[in-house]
Amino acid sequence: MNKKQTRYTEEFKKQIVELRKSGKSGVELARDYGITKTTIYDWEKKYDNSGSFKLSDNLSDEEKELRKLRKENKQLKMEVDILKQAALIMGRKGE
Repeated sequence: MNKKQTRYTEEFKKQIVELRKSGKSGVELARDYGITKTTIYDWEKKYDNSGSFKLSDNLSDEEKELRKLRKENKQLKMEVDILKQAALIMGRKGE
């Protein structure tokens, strides 16, 4: 079974978080708006942490550094593979 993922606007998420802060329970909001409780609590946590719902805004400094290093590592591996291929090609031309 294929579930279609629904995208919610920032404004909608903020409204849900504000309703939650005003005293509505997560269960009520989930029922009224067709959103899971987990999603609502996740939005609330992200918004409280950074004022943003974006994953990149909610990463710790260590997580950001790890992402940067992984990206750099991937790039360097690609460059090494290209250089290996070039060395093989140059070696064949010298024969």
